Amino acid sequence: QEQLVESGGGLVQAGGSLRLSCAASGFRFSMYAMGWFRQAPGKERDFVAAITWNGDTTYYSDSVKGRFTISRDNDKNTVTLQMNNLKPEDTADYYCAARFSATTRYTEQSYFTEYQYDYWGQGTQVTVSS
Repeated sequence: QEQLVESGGGLVQAGGSLRLSCAASGFRFSMYAMGWFRQAPGKERDFVAAITWNGDTTYYSDSVKGRFTISRDNDKNTVTLQMNNLKPEDTADYYCAARFSATTRYTEQSYFTEYQYDYWGQGTQVTVSS
């Protein structure tokens, strides 16, 4: 059974850092692009970052560019989101998602859309205090 499990969320002060991890199982991780999305209370779920199946290309929303870094380890079936210089507006539930890719090169814009992803984790909560 396909599974994504996020970890690493918590409470941090503004300006601090957190490192989110997502462990994948039940599918061939190296054939999937991976993404992170987030949902703040009362808001829609938004794209945060994505990485191609082989890790050679990454994409970020404008709101996190320069502060967040996505990476993956295909040997360990994990994807990581390093979040630095956190702001109160980063407070949200963060979700890991997998998109079947193999070697297909998708458009950048397509990574921003939820319905392009096949599997989702349960989320991990991040709270940034001011």
